[in-house]
Amino acid sequence: MYSPTQDGFSVRGSAVRYTELPPPDELSDVVHCFWELRTLAILSEDFQYHALPDACVNLLFNLADTTIAGITALHTEAITLNLGKSFHYVGIQLYPGVWQGDRNELLNRYVGTSYRGALPLIQTNQLLVGLEFAAMAQVLSEFVRWCMADGHIRANAVTATILSNLDAIRSVADMAALLGLSPRQLQRTLKRLTGFAPHDLLKVLRVQQSFRTHYLDLYADQAHFTHAFRQAIGYTPARYRKRFGV
Repeated sequence: MYSPTQDGFSVRGSAVRYTELPPPDELSDVVHCFWELRTLAILSEDFQYHALPDACVNLLFNLADTTIAGITALHTEAITLNLGKSFHYVGIQLYPGVWQGDRNELLNRYVGTSYRGALPLIQTNQLLVGLEFAAMAQVLSEFVRWCMADGHIRANAVTATILSNLDAIRSVADMAALLGLSPRQLQRTLKRLTGFAPHDLLKVLRVQQSFRTHYLDLYADQAHFTHAFRQAIGYTPARYRKRFGV
């Protein structure tokens, strides 16, 4: 199954901890992982979090201020967020296409204000405080189940088929043929289910694949790869590896 690469962290070491846990089996078709990012001591410099486009939606909880929560999603370009010198975030990373809630709530920026939407994000945030991460995952699982029962999250057969066959997809035409749709039908379907046009979704998924396979398996040549990577990630591949140690 699709596994997005980890975002870029400007500070690593004993003072910053990032942890992922897999979801329960019955949620594994909608949740990629539960994650926690926190400082264990006050940092000497601000932490720069370089969030990468991956077509996923994250449900975000700020445990340092339980009024702050949100639903985040990038489109086709990375963004760098300044998290300061002390923070504690927990989140639910959903696979592309499974978020079917209010798209007007999706944010592609730093989440620093109180949540004003209709979902019980703040109540869930309050339940997380004081728990070890393994126990938090149980609370997060219950929240996902509630979202599924209320229609905000549901498995998406269209994107699941795409994600399961990425190695066979080289073009939007390939994607349409795989799904048995015309290009026009594909455009309407993906826009409705994911908010992405087919070309933009393919561009994001291909850059994500480049972290795990040789670029010549995905792009015509190095120049094409470097251009696409820099456009999506904000750095050339070499500069990104040097900046974030990946």
